[in-house]
Amino acid sequence: MKIVFAPDSFKGSLTAERICELLEEKARLIFPGCETLGIPVSDGGEGAVGVVVSAAKGRYCTAQVHDPMGKKIEAVYGIFHEDRAIIEMAEASGLTLVPEKERNVRRANTFGTGELIADALEQGIRRFYIAIGGSATNDGGIGCAAALGARFFDEEGAELSPVPENLIKIKKIDISQMKPSLKEAEFTVMCDVTNPLVGKTGATYIFGPQKGASGEDILFLEEGMRNYGKVLCETFGRDFSAVPGAGAAGGLGAGLLAFAQAELQKGIECILSILNFHQLIQDADLIVTGEGRMDHQSVYGKVPFGVGMAAKKYGIPCAAIVGSMGKGAEELYACGVDSVITTVNGVMPIEEALENAEELFLNGAERMFRFIRAGMNMKKNIVKDDLKQKKYF
Repeated sequence: MKIVFAPDSFKGSLTAERICELLEEKARLIFPGCETLGIPVSDGGEGAVGVVVSAAKGRYCTAQVHDPMGKKIEAVYGIFHEDRAIIEMAEASGLTLVPEKERNVRRANTFGTGELIADALEQGIRRFYIAIGGSATNDGGIGCAAALGARFFDEEGAELSPVPENLIKIKKIDISQMKPSLKEAEFTVMCDVTNPLVGKTGATYIFGPQKGASGEDILFLEEGMRNYGKVLCETFGRDFSAVPGAGAAGGLGAGLLAFAQAELQKGIECILSILNFHQLIQDADLIVTGEGRMDHQSVYGKVPFGVGMAAKKYGIPCAAIVGSMGKGAEELYACGVDSVITTVNGVMPIEEALENAEELFLNGAERMFRFIRAGMNMKKNIVKDDLKQKKYF
């Protein structure tokens, strides 16, 4: 019997790697002699770098970059297969890097993300996977582009600082000094939203408030983003404003599409492809996945959805173990997840659940595997009864 473990982390309590270890402990208890394979998974958001570096036996790189407000920090990205890099933009341009009192959506920019890309380019990397999400920015990616050599000018020819408040002033984009190595590079952007660059469902209106934008900020930045989208079209001969996903991460999606000729891809699909997940599971008898909280959002590209759909493709039973279930979690049943069990076994404060996460998980894992064993024994008994009946008749 081969069991594959493919969980996401339980944010704030258990890493995906530790979850695999706990599942293995209980699987071997209930199914002595079983073969197990742990594949920690990420949906392309937080933890993507760690998952890929661990699975591919890659290495971490550290670079000095600027955070969203221009302060020098150290940020980490991963290199794997020697010629590929995986970068989480939140490492350099994330909202959590800026204390709430210091946030300024008119100034926060993605320059640091561009510096990470530049650092990898200098190391000879030409294949990039960029996880965009959790940003503090609404700059359309001009900060990232500037770090790679792009320059922005107003109508009088004065060069502009690559910050959101200057989006409205941009009249010309000069890409002649961008790093030549960019032309040799391929970029895949892990993006799970379909928001366009502009409009009521665009970067500014939907994500701006999460980054501290006031009503006045939103109107101002939306006007700037529309102007920027127009100049992008004039520069590259393509209108990026309505492209699904262009508005992701405050418009970084559009910036990478334009300046890096990137391809946008669902995060979970990208991660599973990097991990060669489909090849690894084809001889499995059971797959166990999971995440901290499962609800209606889980069907929109979260780990249990991606793993469940892969299991469904090959007809492999799939169970999920989760910290908690919310409204709509049952939608995963149509996506290849056959059963869901929670680790929390009683009414308790969230603080208590987090503090005892490992013990609760082990308890939940044993309950899950015992149920699975009971189901297997039931099937055996049914087969025996069928054989007896056939013999009798």
